[in-house]
Amino acid sequence: MKKIILLFILSLITSTAMAGPIEKLAGKLQKGLKTDSQLKIAVLDFNYTDGRKSQGPMIIQERLTTILAQNKKLVLIERNLLKKIMGELKLGASGAIDTKTAKKIGKLLGVDAIASGTLNDLKNSKTEINARIIETESAKILSAASAVIKKTWKDTGTAANNSNNGNYDGKSLVQIAMLLDTSSSMNGLINQTKNQLWSIVNELTSSEKDGDNPAVQVALYEYGNSRLSKEDGFVKQILSFTRDLDEVAEELFALRTNGGQEHCGEAINKTVKNLKWSKKDDVYKVIFIAGNEAFTQGPIDFRDAISNAKKKGIFVNTIFCGTKQAGMAMQWKKAAELAMSEYTNINQTASVARIETPQDIELSNLNRRLNTTYMAYGRGGKKALKRKHKLDTLAAPSKAVMSERIFNKAQESEAISSWDLISALETGKIEQKDIKEGQLPEELKKLSKKERKKEIEKKLLERKQVKTEILKLQKERKKYIADKERENTSTPSTMGKAVINAIRKQASEKGFKFK
Repeated sequence: MKKIILLFILSLITSTAMAGPIEKLAGKLQKGLKTDSQLKIAVLDFNYTDGRKSQGPMIIQERLTTILAQNKKLVLIERNLLKKIMGELKLGASGAIDTKTAKKIGKLLGVDAIASGTLNDLKNSKTEINARIIETESAKILSAASAVIKKTWKDTGTAANNSNNGNYDGKSLVQIAMLLDTSSSMNGLINQTKNQLWSIVNELTSSEKDGDNPAVQVALYEYGNSRLSKEDGFVKQILSFTRDLDEVAEELFALRTNGGQEHCGEAINKTVKNLKWSKKDDVYKVIFIAGNEAFTQGPIDFRDAISNAKKKGIFVNTIFCGTKQAGMAMQWKKAAELAMSEYTNINQTASVARIETPQDIELSNLNRRLNTTYMAYGRGGKKALKRKHKLDTLAAPSKAVMSERIFNKAQESEAISSWDLISALETGKIEQKDIKEGQLPEELKKLSKKERKKEIEKKLLERKQVKTEILKLQKERKKYIADKERENTSTPSTMGKAVINAIRKQASEKGFKFK
């Protein structure tokens, strides 16, 4: 008889609850059990990924056991019989089980298959489940299904890590910290980063995990600048994790270089300790540190700093600005190897390859229409809108850079919903009936309620139409660029290229899919 593991894992798919979702999920999974013989199955607890105490794990376990027991080809193990053995195995909250563990479970429980997994609460009192069927011998996934159900139970306690870490508004999460050497001669590195920022983030926001695009948070540090505090090891946090790329871009454009000491170990250590990294294993957490001096400088051993990063599941990719051999001699490659991450050398003085496309002009026209749909709302709205227009001006000299920025603007509604009224309405963060008149822009305050409603609905429709056209053009543009890049394979290695290559490789290991 073929041994099979029935493994339930949580995904972060935003969905709408359907009638009998667990029954439908179980039905899809059973289609993967292609055997004429009876299968002996044990249904395990469905623990919360943040470790909270709740009635949920037992309730889901009982519901699934009841449903599967109706299948005459399945023999279910009683819950009380499982408790002792599963406690000894100490499975992680992620529900991940390798081939060795799978065989051990099958032997200890005397079953052909098991059902296990985790729970993750979404907004609107819903909980999400994703399911996979995995063959014991090879750990090969035979089938998969997902479901969103209404939460009908109470939590009895909260773990220390019960927070919004690991997801953002129901989306899978990516956290990127960029550590830039701003000592003398690093102007090229800064220029490459600010010109390729939107391309880097677009690579991730265009990816998919469990059928949805992820939320991307970016943090920014500078190090090695003599203007920075010696007591802080010449390391400065410019921005903690944020989804507002305009804020990141504004800070990048403001960076200035000056001679100093480059303490890579200290820069990594502060980044690991001071940022609010997610505690979830399935989050793609990554540091990119770029510079051109010995990795061994400073009072903190880079080996210790990398060890601390690995404990939190953080990749540490090193980018040396110079020749490959020089970077190796200065321990940049050694640091990446210890982190089980990527080492790259780049030419930081090289100009960023900017392929202009037939779609750029039309995208620019669409951007002007998009800009008319923003409505500053609440405290800080005017400042944020002013920053957005300023960054359009800074990006405009390069059609390629501007097109990447426009594509990002078409996807950023959630990131700017705190200050843009139209984005807040698009994402459901606010409803028209809850709009506070005192926080409206002056042009709306002057209108009657009827006129105001009409104007808002007009801008919502315009936003929707413009975004649809931008996404269509970007798809055509990416194809044009890919064709041109295949014709010319001699483009220099730059900051953006190094980051994107590492992202594609590492995020794929976390379940992200790239087109």
